[in-house]
Amino acid sequence: MVKPVYAAAAVHVAAPPEQVFALVTDWPRHREWMFMTSARLVGERTLEAYTGVWPVGFLDTMTITCWEPPELMLVTHTGRFVRGRGAIRVRPHDGGSRVVWAEELQLPFGALGRAVWPLARPVALVLLRRSLRKLASLAT
Repeated sequence: MVKPVYAAAAVHVAAPPEQVFALVTDWPRHREWMFMTSARLVGERTLEAYTGVWPVGFLDTMTITCWEPPELMLVTHTGRFVRGRGAIRVRPHDGGSRVVWAEELQLPFGALGRAVWPLARPVALVLLRRSLRKLASLAT
């Protein structure tokens, strides 16, 4: 098995964890804060998220493996393009919440994916941080 890659970002949100977690898990509202992504619940614990502008993009299918509102959601990415694990943790912090979004992913495209990751990682981190800042602005 190829070693996974890791990316994470965090943000302070001036809202209580219950409110933040409710926004994070309001699947139709993902397009409001998650960069170029829309999401929907398609089963009791199954999500689909499309990132891109149709027809250029990819479908990310996920299974929710841990559900502990208002603190933690873990997913396993099960799609053809995105595989691995993701986590969103919301904790009380400084009169609001601290949100941490972390991804541990198996890169697509084999050796090419590993070769490109050092260039793609900074972009992925910028997009994670941008999405979390947008989430923070919507939650307050």
